[in-house]
Amino acid sequence: MSPQPLIIALPKGRILDEALPIVRRAGIEPEAALGDDSSRALRFSTNLPHVSIIRVRSFDVATFVAFGAAHLGIAGNDVLMEFDYSEIYAPLDLGIGKCRLSIAQRTDMTEDLDLSRLSHVRIATKYPNITSKWFAEHGIQAECVKLNGAMELAPALGLCPRIVDLVSTGATLKANGLKESATIAQVSSRLIVNRTALKVRSEEISGWIERFRSAVAG
Repeated sequence: MSPQPLIIALPKGRILDEALPIVRRAGIEPEAALGDDSSRALRFSTNLPHVSIIRVRSFDVATFVAFGAAHLGIAGNDVLMEFDYSEIYAPLDLGIGKCRLSIAQRTDMTEDLDLSRLSHVRIATKYPNITSKWFAEHGIQAECVKLNGAMELAPALGLCPRIVDLVSTGATLKANGLKESATIAQVSSRLIVNRTALKVRSEEISGWIERFRSAVAG
């Protein structure tokens, strides 16, 4: 009896470019279309008949793995922190996709982010759970305005004086008249595993975890 297909969820965009060398070192060679941004395909074959890859939005990787539609995946710890799925096990930091989750505000704002003087803030972000929790830990109520993109426009157009978003070089913030005022978390991408799959297919999934561990080390 042939084994049930193993599904690996990978994120679109920059992280995919960084992840592919690790995937290949782990022994998986995807079809060429996976790295083609113009391809509209969502599922891709590999050199292993029982292993296929799905390419989805970074936030959706965790959802596919948590609900068992994919067995393994690669997701940033920002996504894992935001959703906090109990069904996900993250055994390995891949050391890619490094950036930080930061609070930013307009450069012309005279007041800095003085946590000791604030009781309420209005923040534009696609990370409402992380943001609310971080400010609550500092005794501040955060009113989060959920945006999925163009975050940097929010302060300039008066929607919110501050944002919480991923920052790499800071060039995008600077180009939009913003500056970092605090860092919430350092971010990198992790190998994630569905816990049920790990129990049911323990030897197989554990073997893949070790393959990826060796790929990162090597």
